[in-house]
Amino acid sequence: MRKILIVGAGQSGLQLALGLQSRGYEVTLMSNRTADEIRSGRVLSTQVMFDTALQHERDLQLNFWESHAPRMEGVGVSVAGPDASRTVDWVGTLRGYAQSVDQRVKMAGWLDTFAGRGGQLVIHGAAVSDLDHFSRTYDLVLVSAGKGELVRMFGRDTARSPYDAPQRALAVSYVHGLEPRPGHPGSDALHCDLVPGVGELFVMPTLTTSGRADILLWEGIPGGPLDVFRGVKDPVEHLSLTLELMKRFTPWEYARATKAELTDAGGTLAGRYAPTVRDPVGRLPGGGLVLGVADVAVANDPITAQGANAAAKCAASYLDSIVEHGDRPFDEAWMRAAFDRHWEQARHATRWTNAMLNPPPDHVLGLIGAAQRLQPVADRLANGFDDPSDFEHFFYDPQKSAAYLAEAAAGA
Repeated sequence: MRKILIVGAGQSGLQLALGLQSRGYEVTLMSNRTADEIRSGRVLSTQVMFDTALQHERDLQLNFWESHAPRMEGVGVSVAGPDASRTVDWVGTLRGYAQSVDQRVKMAGWLDTFAGRGGQLVIHGAAVSDLDHFSRTYDLVLVSAGKGELVRMFGRDTARSPYDAPQRALAVSYVHGLEPRPGHPGSDALHCDLVPGVGELFVMPTLTTSGRADILLWEGIPGGPLDVFRGVKDPVEHLSLTLELMKRFTPWEYARATKAELTDAGGTLAGRYAPTVRDPVGRLPGGGLVLGVADVAVANDPITAQGANAAAKCAASYLDSIVEHGDRPFDEAWMRAAFDRHWEQARHATRWTNAMLNPPPDHVLGLIGAAQRLQPVADRLANGFDDPSDFEHFFYDPQKSAAYLAEAAAGA
């Protein structure tokens, strides 16, 4: 029986651990927190998972909360004008619904499941020195903990990383009391409010520790009017600031949020990081090799809601590569081949995300505007969140965009 160590208990690490466990591998999982500590701690992310990523969970029968979490049937986009009015407002319909489950709920539940199924769980914050030892006792070591000392083992891939500094300042609030969106009764969606030159507000329903809730995520251009959360420690102050900015820049969203209150004391999060692609193979002082998973190797900004999706897709791809490799050594050539297989799909999310961090060119503005009068365009843009590879065919090149819009208009 092959012995595999996974360091990090997030979406990718746990999904991969449970997948390998179900296939008979001897898996050890290292987490720096217990399930109870995760469950009672601060929110971890703004996870929205689309149909393809959700299917990977279904395939492993890990979709424990699917019947309870709100279903997002579409993706909505609004654009704010200089006077804070909406110049664009549309909703594209998803082919398969999206869902968000607070990672405090999911990761704690999966951690309990892994241990309950007989997996070896080690509660310990791993250091490079630990991995140096473990690399000699396990057939394969995977690192899915995306922060701190361990990540520094994986060198930055400059050719694939156009940014060397954070492109957005992030501020998250989990709230109860958000009113339904006018004109869309009973319909949940991921909504993106674009404020040109300032940043973006994302509003999405979720299932959290206290039931159904909504997530408010501000993505502010560094140094701009949204970049005001650094140093704010009080959760109530954090929410108050979030609402003040909504009132100023997205008043149509603020009108729904006048009764909003935090889900719990741990319901806020703020920070920033540079989107980065790294060398997937880490070298240990003793000569051993480890393979980077998900955010360790490919960390995208949340602006396109790809984080949890990319993590699920990476875990699924690595699971296939491991199982197909059989009893052969997990050497450097295999590690690089496993990452290249994942990158073949991950590159599309990275390209799209990096493009959206820049001011949109005229032809992209044309697509966003056309979606308001052409429902097929709105639907195609919405479904690109699930399959970003489709953007290659109409989004980046002005001529392809023009040809697609002419085709869509002719068919209207």
